[in-house]
Amino acid sequence: MLNIHNLHASVNGKEILRGLNLNIRAGEVHAIMGPNGSGKSTLSAVLTGNPAFEVTQGEIIFQGRDLLQMSPEERSCAGIFLSFQYPVEIPGVSMVNFMRTAVNEHRKYKGEPPLTAGEFLKLMREKQTIVELDKHLVNRSVNEGFSGGEKKRNEIFQMAMLEPKLAILDETDSGLDIDALRIVANGVNHLKRDDNATVVITHYQRLLDYIRPDIVHVLYKGQIIKTAGPELALELEEKGYDWLKEDATVY
Repeated sequence: MLNIHNLHASVNGKEILRGLNLNIRAGEVHAIMGPNGSGKSTLSAVLTGNPAFEVTQGEIIFQGRDLLQMSPEERSCAGIFLSFQYPVEIPGVSMVNFMRTAVNEHRKYKGEPPLTAGEFLKLMREKQTIVELDKHLVNRSVNEGFSGGEKKRNEIFQMAMLEPKLAILDETDSGLDIDALRIVANGVNHLKRDDNATVVITHYQRLLDYIRPDIVHVLYKGQIIKTAGPELALELEEKGYDWLKEDATVY
């Protein structure tokens, strides 16, 4: 589904990613862990086409297409979704109108007719239950006045509505209490299918207690230095990253 080869990327002239390689197949959940400044959020920004980040070398192939030749809008419509670490508020734009526009733009890209108002509201009610999102919240402006937990639930609600092929969760567990973490993780697990994939970017094992990864990667100084099964996350929780830094082997 996603193949990244020798990826180098910079921001404001500073190189952050330094030859990153990563392969993700449909049906898999990958966790990317690493210390602050290692390039985790940069990777998510590059995948979604944030113009502040410049790719200077390497390639990214997504479902057989050159991702680097696609605009951010095309990437979204093609099935890439990013759950932000700090979701922004959009005053004056209602959740209903925001999501209806997004869903119908995706359908237009696929050559499908737009949903009618009734069809959309029915779909929205179905997806709200996945993350236990209060029905009154969808009548507000996007994220305006939402608590931290509500914003994160709203992110997964949007993910449920758009049904992406590749979902990137950038520190979705940041600032969540145990109940909110469980609800968000249950929503992610509910949406897992054999034809999609998820990348979970996190510092902590606790999220991976709820979203069990198939593969765990350690990102350090812009490169993946170790790849293993879910047991690696437990080892990192116990030992930290220093034991890997001393004898880093790039995979």
